[in-house]
Amino acid sequence: MTDAHNPIDRGRADVEKRWQDPAAYRSAVLYVLAVVVVAAVVCAIFLATARDSMVVGSLVPAAFFLGGVGALVNGYRVYRRGGTWPTWQGAGIFLLALMLVSLAFPAMAA
Repeated sequence: MTDAHNPIDRGRADVEKRWQDPAAYRSAVLYVLAVVVVAAVVCAIFLATARDSMVVGSLVPAAFFLGGVGALVNGYRVYRRGGTWPTWQGAGIFLLALMLVSLAFPAMAA
C-alpha cells in the first residue's frame, strides 16, 4: 500500500506505472480539444481575413504554446497532490509539438 503524500511512496508509484484514472484522462483530452478548437478558430480568422498580418499568424502557435504550458503546470499540480500526472504531461507535450508545427503560420504572412 502506498501513501500518495509520502514522497518516497509517490516515487514508487511512478515506477510501478499503475495509472488507470479515466477521469484524469478525460479531463486532459477535453483540455487538449479546447486548446485545439481555440487555435483552429484563430487559424480560420488568419486564413480568412488577415493573411498578411504576422501578429495574427503568431497567435496560432501562441495558443498552442500557452495551452501546452498550462497542461504541464496542471500536471505538476496533480503530481503534487499525488494524482495521475502522466496524462497531463502527455497533453502538454502534444500541444507543444503542435506549436512547433504551427510555427509556419507567421512565415505565411511574410
